[in-house]
Amino acid sequence: MSRVSRTLSVLELPALLAVPILMVTLALSGVDATAGLTLLVALLAVGLVFASFEASRPPLRQLMPTAVLAATAAAGRVLFAPVPDVKPVSAIAIVAGAALGRRSGFMVGAVAALVSNFFFGQGSWTPWQMYAWGLVGYLGGVFADRGLLERGGVLYAWGFLSALMYGAILNGYYVLGFVRPLTWPSVLAAYAAGFPLDCVHGVATAAFLAAIWLPWGRSIRRVVRKYDL
Repeated sequence: MSRVSRTLSVLELPALLAVPILMVTLALSGVDATAGLTLLVALLAVGLVFASFEASRPPLRQLMPTAVLAATAAAGRVLFAPVPDVKPVSAIAIVAGAALGRRSGFMVGAVAALVSNFFFGQGSWTPWQMYAWGLVGYLGGVFADRGLLERGGVLYAWGFLSALMYGAILNGYYVLGFVRPLTWPSVLAAYAAGFPLDCVHGVATAAFLAAIWLPWGRSIRRVVRKYDL
């Protein structure tokens, strides 16, 4: 591993966690340019993980399953478009992170958001969706590395909580960008309005994990072992 790759690897998690920390800090401090500053940091965090993935020089045999899972997640989001907040993206990103590593999990979530938005529409929300779904897959990989997702209860709990985390980030983007005046009642009202849909997303993610975790995970791990990924 090169020095650049090691440096980027060390910076990944702090950069990803800096985004929500900065969102809360700037919002509480009353900075006017909060939305723009946090968007910039989110873009930098996404770019850093993309750069870290590229610097690790993944072989084609690892790129292919990552690309296939990202395309499947994007297609699944489009397929379930008629059903609000029932999307397989989080579940597929978690499976990718667990089976292929945290960076692949991030890539699957982020690329799925970017590609599927060519159908749903691109906008200022796209980087936030890339960051949020990427973070879901990245943390899925981190938890899997520690053996936490081997227990069904923990796996499904993370599936549900990952959707709440995704919703908290996207609701934060909405609050910082569009809610004025920014007061505690207005913030709580915005989050309360989105909470039922976030719960639907969480239940759907746990259900998708129940359906794909064993067969997909087994197949991906077989590829990992066969090609020594």
